[in-house]
Amino acid sequence: MPASSTPPAAPRVRRDSYTLGLYTVFIAWGWLLYSFNPSVSLLAEEQHVSGALAGLHGTAMAAGSLLAGWVAPRLVARTGRPRALVCEALLMLVGVVALLLGPGIVWTLSAMLVLSVGGVAMMSTATVGLARHQPLAASAVLSEANGVGSGIGLLAPLAVGVVVGLGWGWRPAVVVVVLILLGVAAIAWRTRDGEENAAPIVASRDKLPMSTGIWFLVALVAGISLEFATTFWSTALVREQTGASAGIATATTAGLLLGMTAARLVLGPIAPRLGPARMLAIAFVVAVAGWAVLWTATVTAVAVAGLVVLGAGIGLTAPLSQSMVLAAAGDHQDKAQGRSSVASGLAIGIAPFVLGALADQVGTHGAFVLVPVLGVLGVVASMTGGAVSARRAVAAAVD
Repeated sequence: MPASSTPPAAPRVRRDSYTLGLYTVFIAWGWLLYSFNPSVSLLAEEQHVSGALAGLHGTAMAAGSLLAGWVAPRLVARTGRPRALVCEALLMLVGVVALLLGPGIVWTLSAMLVLSVGGVAMMSTATVGLARHQPLAASAVLSEANGVGSGIGLLAPLAVGVVVGLGWGWRPAVVVVVLILLGVAAIAWRTRDGEENAAPIVASRDKLPMSTGIWFLVALVAGISLEFATTFWSTALVREQTGASAGIATATTAGLLLGMTAARLVLGPIAPRLGPARMLAIAFVVAVAGWAVLWTATVTAVAVAGLVVLGAGIGLTAPLSQSMVLAAAGDHQDKAQGRSSVASGLAIGIAPFVLGALADQVGTHGAFVLVPVLGVLGVVASMTGGAVSARRAVAAAVD
């Protein structure tokens, strides 16, 4: 076989100090999400509010994401990426402390708004930093970063389950993120910007058309909606369908994170070789298959198995679609990431609230029909984006 016909090897992720430093951002955000989100149904019981009202924590996070989409690129432009990360981490820390001390729903909703502005801006800043630092391995390094975050975050719902089982409530598990954020700020303060010689995410000949980026933005919204709707309400579904206790049901969320982590760390690195668009479509199909197992489960062990499969599908949707959106942006990744934060914010705000509102009307089991609908949307968007990209590549080759 001629050497020119040999498929290129997948670009390797460089785990240098700059890359590992940015991974701490994903750990902080992952711990917050996976310790607090499964606790939302417990918070609703504690504050004696409806599922729809508790779901407004997702809406507050969405509002914060919208603001973060405006804040992050401007802060990076003004201060540089490392200093921006320090400011964002400290803002998130203030919000987390307020959330932990919040005496009522108004307080906790306000705290969620503040922490999500800082947290989503921090994630956006780190995401673009990684993609610009390792442009040829962007999809792989973003998958690994998210995998590290969900891998450490795997311990969060287990921690919630333990402390709830001991009668301490959910707050002791969430307080861990305060320590992680202090570490993020300290590391960022001592880090030099790793983009002095950064290239665009892909070479110009591989730049995706903006129309393709729009399709992958839709896939990103579908994937984020799946992740947040599931992490917010899977605890309630497991309790409703299997009769598990609050502590055990909360701990089952670890199954979701196990699947997400495995997919991101094992399959993420080969995405550049097999094609991110193709893997993205497959990921949504796997997510729907996992939903089917979870939705029909009446035994806790089977529900956990369904969550693992569902997580394996969800795990790749955000990093792969995000890398494709950024690839379409050329040298304007921070602005593109800002738009992605806005779109993600809408998904975070709408999906958990809609599922919670549906659960109030038809029960959590009936409301979870929303999951395969989102999965189908993701498949269509990723396949269409891939097809558009392929047609444009052929047209460019002919020209």
